[in-house]
Amino acid sequence: MERDEPRHRVLSELARPSALAPFRYRNYRFQWPADLLTSWAFEMETLVLGWYVLVETGSVLLLTLFASLTYIGTLIAPMFGVIGDRIGHRDLLAMMRATYAVLAATLMTLALTGHLSPLYVFVIAAVMGLVRPSDLGVRGALVATIMPHDQLIGAISISRTTMDTARIAGALSGAGLFAALGMGPAYVAIVSLYVVSTLLTLCVVAPSKPHPIDEAAGGAQRRSPMRDLREGVAYVWTTPRMRAAIWIAFLANLTAYPLSNGLLPYIAREIYRTNQTGLGYLSASFAVGSLVGSITLSLVGGIRVARLMIGATVLWYAALLVFAQMQTVPAAIACLMLAGFSQSLTMISIAVILMRTASEHFRGRVMGVRMLVIYSLPLGLLAAGSLIGEIGFAATGTLYAAAGLTLMMAIVLHWRADLWHVHAPANAK
Repeated sequence: MERDEPRHRVLSELARPSALAPFRYRNYRFQWPADLLTSWAFEMETLVLGWYVLVETGSVLLLTLFASLTYIGTLIAPMFGVIGDRIGHRDLLAMMRATYAVLAATLMTLALTGHLSPLYVFVIAAVMGLVRPSDLGVRGALVATIMPHDQLIGAISISRTTMDTARIAGALSGAGLFAALGMGPAYVAIVSLYVVSTLLTLCVVAPSKPHPIDEAAGGAQRRSPMRDLREGVAYVWTTPRMRAAIWIAFLANLTAYPLSNGLLPYIAREIYRTNQTGLGYLSASFAVGSLVGSITLSLVGGIRVARLMIGATVLWYAALLVFAQMQTVPAAIACLMLAGFSQSLTMISIAVILMRTASEHFRGRVMGVRMLVIYSLPLGLLAAGSLIGEIGFAATGTLYAAAGLTLMMAIVLHWRADLWHVHAPANAK
């Protein structure tokens, strides 16, 4: 009996969820730090450029326009999914990150030579915005390709921490570097992060064409990319639980993310009268909550994923309703931490539902459709910029959170058989 104890202990430890389990796989050990450095660079760049635009122009409308430009590529995100399914998600991701490095190096050169202007920032942000929105979807498809099915929740949860830690370390370091050294030196760090992330991405060993060519269908070379795209959209649209998850993602980007994302420079400067460092704290507080949510979900097994998505989304909107009324930085930080925690659970749940449901040769296209709905974020940002000028931030934030919560409950009621029932496939443990 005593001799069997170590074996039972080992089996028990293997059965217990582990946050480090995905790192047993070599590919994940390269992809995770590559994603981490890319996310850090994204966050630093967003904060640095957002503050620059606000200070140079003094316009909240131009700030929201700048933030919206970074998402214009969501309209072509499904085509990135098609390309990823054809040439391989690793190769596509490496090319995208090399593009970020080149564009950031251009801004760095302009800043160091004293030729930077808001016009150049808007132009380069627009070019970057064509590619950058697809990064999250392509990295998610790559995770699903390199990881076993039973490790998917843990792998996606830990992968999500790359964005969470970026909003903590990236936000604080980006704001600190900008305040202490200026824009040029801050961009030297950003370019370095993009270059290293590209090299790490290339270290992931993945087939360049991950899915076999169907000779009976005439081979991949004869297939039209538009046909592949139509098939991906139809696949999502005819699968109820995927369609419901996509609608919730659309709604969150339209009504929730603008309050804790693109508008933060305005909120920090005009509502709380703080500087770049205060902006960094506000951004980091949302990320701390998100990081706690990601780690918590990676450690907890047996979750009814669709029910978790519903509960977390309700909590997210409730936190934003309170945040819109806050008048002090400490109170706002507490609300943003709760919003970040629930946001993390919501987004991970959506990704798991999509990746569990999608067949292997559709993953890129499914994630492309998922990224397409991010286009609602710039729409929400632009509308918020106009509304704030008319009715103020508190009223705009309350309107957004209340409308989002109401519409989300309507989605849940419409697809309750696919999202709430215990035995629905989306709630499989």
